[in-house]
Amino acid sequence: VQLQASGGGLVQSGDSLTLSCAASGRTLVMAWFRQAPGKEREFVSAIKRDGRAYYVPSVKGRFAISRDSAKNTMYLQMNSLKPEDTAVYYCAADLRSDTSANYYVPGAYTYWGQGTLVTVSS
Repeated sequence: VQLQASGGGLVQSGDSLTLSCAASGRTLVMAWFRQAPGKEREFVSAIKRDGRAYYVPSVKGRFAISRDSAKNTMYLQMNSLKPEDTAVYYCAADLRSDTSANYYVPGAYTYWGQGTLVTVSS
């Protein structure tokens, strides 16, 4: 499975941005991770094939994850963006049930997109 992430950019604090991740095939679970300069890659949000969605507490209520199964595409609608949301955002996906159970663990995913940079200025 190949993943193509897009939608990053430079925005101001409080603005909105939507990221997309197109997969070349079917997946069981898809997720967004982010990595800020000098920090480890962290979980942001995940969505399973059945539609169940998960979020890191710092983005809950501001970000919304969704997927279009017909297009094998995942989206991340990011609202009320803050400077601390600045990072390279990576999409990840897998077909294994073990990954689905450990959706918040970067090492659980086999397939990764190339990353898209989100910069939020204050």
